[in-house]
Amino acid sequence: MGFNPVEFIKNFKNIQSRMAEMQEKLKDLLIEGTAGGDMVKIQINGKMEVLSVYLSPDVVDPNDIEMLQDLIRAAYSDAFAKLREKMKEEFSGLTGGMDLPPGFLGT
Repeated sequence: MGFNPVEFIKNFKNIQSRMAEMQEKLKDLLIEGTAGGDMVKIQINGKMEVLSVYLSPDVVDPNDIEMLQDLIRAAYSDAFAKLREKMKEEFSGLTGGMDLPPGFLGT
């Protein structure tokens, strides 16, 4: 089923009130992204704020800062992808299974 703008507009009021509920629920959502075999972990919330960063002592090498930067970036990307998928699932329920327009959730 593709995105139907007429159907979306008809349901907009209902979606709008459920969206407020959804935003409240998402702020308490915790997602963890990992990289390097769990040597780097980043936890974000549904507002995409970084809540915590874990670095294994084994991954901290002053002679290889670039690797650590890559692992941190990879862990954040992993967390963000998981969050985006969770949001897609939640919004699918919110819209009654109706597809969202492309790019609606940054995808």
